[in-house]
Amino acid sequence: MPNPSPSFRPLYLQIKALLEQSLAAGEWRPGEAIPSEIELAGRYGVSQGTVRKAIDALAADNLVVRRQGKGTFVGTHTEEKGSHVRYLRIRRNDGRDEHPASRLLDVRRGKASGEIARLLDLRPGDPVLVLRRVLEYSGEPVVLDEITLPAGLFRGLTKARYDAYHGSMYSFFETQFGVRMLKAQEKLRAVAADAAAAEVLRVPPGTPLLAVDRLTLTYGDRPVEVRRGLCTTRAHHYVNELG
Repeated sequence: MPNPSPSFRPLYLQIKALLEQSLAAGEWRPGEAIPSEIELAGRYGVSQGTVRKAIDALAADNLVVRRQGKGTFVGTHTEEKGSHVRYLRIRRNDGRDEHPASRLLDVRRGKASGEIARLLDLRPGDPVLVLRRVLEYSGEPVVLDEITLPAGLFRGLTKARYDAYHGSMYSFFETQFGVRMLKAQEKLRAVAADAAAAEVLRVPPGTPLLAVDRLTLTYGDRPVEVRRGLCTTRAHHYVNELG
């Protein structure tokens, strides 16, 4: 059996990994400026060009944002437009851009099932929080989300606390609990509305719905959210831009 060949990562990717560790540790908070390229080059003992490539790679992953003449800042979901474009894939069929209203129905505590435990890297029976919320377009319910979170990362999350916050859900998670949603994996399929979903979405039971199952990751590809969105397609569709 041949010996495995040694792995090699370009120096800029090694610096990128070190910067990610600092971001994950909270050395620089969301929205804050990170040190200049010159400062980071001195810190890590590499060239400024290597640091620039590392920061470019972080920016491509939406971890930092470059601002002309101001510096480089840690990405944040409080920048509503960016978060909206990246994570909200439901659009109106008529092409009009509309940001939906978010209404939280309830928050309840539960225990992780075997499947949820596998997805969130928990043990079966570990405590979780389950949130149900509705996205409304022009006052009409279009998406019913069921969101499952590891309870240990979101201590103190209540419906009253969410309702008092003004901003997106991911901004709420970030600013109130220090959990930044960085990327997501989604699977789509068609399902029939059960009685509970039909009541919330104001459709007859059995109506075809689009189910969007999402697993959301934070730093180090740690899974922190399992979400199922049930979407009506009477006047809306799911969009994914490639390339």
